[in-house]
Formats: sequence, C-alpha cells, structure tokens
Amino acid sequence: MRIKSKWNLKDRERTLAETGGAMAFILWRIAQQGVLNLENEGFQTTTNSQRLDVMGEFLGFLVHVVDRMTADRLEQDERQEFITSLAKHLANTMQENRTDAEGRGEYREPLIGLLNERAADYSEFSFSDNEPGYAFRRCFGDCVRSVMGEKDNQWITDQVMDIEIPQALKPLNKAVRDLFTEEPA
Repeated sequence: MRIKSKWNLKDRERTLAETGGAMAFILWRIAQQGVLNLENEGFQTTTNSQRLDVMGEFLGFLVHVVDRMTADRLEQDERQEFITSLAKHLANTMQENRTDAEGRGEYREPLIGLLNERAADYSEFSFSDNEPGYAFRRCFGDCVRSVMGEKDNQWITDQVMDIEIPQALKPLNKAVRDLFTEEPA
C-alpha cells in the first residue's frame, strides 16, 4: 500500500492539528485496505455498515499504536492535542461515510467512544520497538472477529495477527517517521 506522508511545502512548520489531520487520512486509508484485504481473502462482510464497523476496529488499533509511537516524541499536552485532532478528523470522516451508508444520524460519538474503549483495552498490553506485543495483537484480532461475518470466523483472528497487522505497520511506521521528522529548510 502506498501512502503520501511527506509535506508538500517542507519549509513551513505544521501544527499538531494539521499533523493529526494528515495522520487521520493515512489511518483511514490503512483501515480501508485492511477491510479490503480481509474481503479479498474470503472473509465475509455483507453491508457497508459492517465494513465501517470493521474499519472502526482497525482505527481503534491504529490510533492507539500511533499514540504509543509518538509518546516519546511529544510532551503530554502535545500528545493530547495531536491525538484529539486525529480522533476528531476520523470521527468527521466516519460521520460522512456512515451517513452515506445508513442515512442521517450521529456517528461521531460512537467512534470516539470506541477509540476511548480500545485505548483503555490496549493500554494494558506490551508495545516495544514500534511493535504491539502478542496479547495486543490477539485482542485486536478478536475485536475484528466480533464485527465480521460468520463465514470462516475462527480464522479471522489469525489473519489479522499474522498478515493484516504487519501490512498495516509498514505504512504506519513510514507515516509517523515522515510526519514527525523535522527536515532542514
């Protein structure tokens, strides 16, 4: 998966809110690709709403991983500003997509709630060298399994742990490196 993760105008300093917006776009693309990969492997989704539920689980995982990856780069208040901006951008994108799939409604708050719930769940697990530990991966795989279709449901956790997470981490690591590296003007 190719993503654009470098700024066009390198000599302009970016705010954490702008960086959060750029990261949100990247995470959305990674989550979309994850759902597409699962479907291409024969795992069943039946509606756009269900696909968005799966994407929500991917986003919960990815936001927490980004938070862990940037924890040493940012002060606590900067980290909060960045993650808040990231979550708001993702919630707005989810609102647009759920409205298209399901009609009018409030869809921002459920995603924010899911992100907060997954942050609490995942905070218990190990994370070292920009890699989630085994229990972290398994929990994510089980979360995806819970919102996927019934067909071949027992294999979804393994697919997520062994294939989807490594594929998601490649562009994610690049995005964090590119968006948070200060290049000389």
